[in-house]
Amino acid sequence: MILSPLWLPVTLAAALFQCWRTALQQKLRGQLSINAAAVVRYLYGVPVGALLLALYLLVFGGGLPAPNLPFLLLCAAGGLGQILGTNLLIMAFGHRGFAVGTAYAKTEAVQGAILALVLLGERISALAWIGIAIGVAGVLWLSLAGKARSAGELLRATVQPAALCGLTSGFFFALTSVLIKAANQELPGDDPILRALATLVATNILQTAMQGGWLLAREPDQARAVITTWRSSAQVGALSACGSACWFTGFALAPVALVRAVGQVEILFTLLFSRFYLRESPTRAEVVGALTVVSGVVLVLAGR
Repeated sequence: MILSPLWLPVTLAAALFQCWRTALQQKLRGQLSINAAAVVRYLYGVPVGALLLALYLLVFGGGLPAPNLPFLLLCAAGGLGQILGTNLLIMAFGHRGFAVGTAYAKTEAVQGAILALVLLGERISALAWIGIAIGVAGVLWLSLAGKARSAGELLRATVQPAALCGLTSGFFFALTSVLIKAANQELPGDDPILRALATLVATNILQTAMQGGWLLAREPDQARAVITTWRSSAQVGALSACGSACWFTGFALAPVALVRAVGQVEILFTLLFSRFYLRESPTRAEVVGALTVVSGVVLVLAGR
């Protein structure tokens, strides 16, 4: 059920923030390990998320919803899923670059639709399902760079390291979406946006504790590097908090499948960042794949 048309603009904003953050995070990857590059988004995102929550309360009023144990457990599980998804995405970058690594993870749209149907009972129209399928086909074309011409080539391309990392990353991101929506629904109160921002802050705090604790125990040198790179890392954290605030709000206002499907427009932002920020040159096949993804998003919107 769609609670507000606001879900669409916040989803588009989420896709932009996420792409921007991932591009900065990819540059940080040259200075930090996989875990350190991932933990900056949570550590430096906590104060920004808290500020967004405080501003929302100041403008719209109300009180903080009281957290309960199911809420905290769902936030922890969703936060862990996002940590795993982020680490796998960064690993995918190392195999085939920023644009293609992100493309594999975008299969989260169809994975999210299936998980939301099974775990939350969310149903969407047949046209929306077709749109999701077309979008995923565009992602697959993009990830294969148009090179697979037979079933055997397709299978071999799908089991390469970049594909496995990206596909598994997409699964964990999809699972995170479902868990975060469930966490939001566990909080009391009638304002879904306030609940979304409270969920963001709680999740980021738990993620900082989980991955930050791992970093301190296993990679103490990298823990120090997270602090010394604070100028770049703080930008990643701020963009991550803004993006997650938009994602969490979208999940609170509309079905997970629709939010994740529309979020596939991130691939357009990705190609632009890849070309003009990271100086990677997209191929004609990648442009065709991106346009196919957009066609799928249009069908999702038509079928909502």
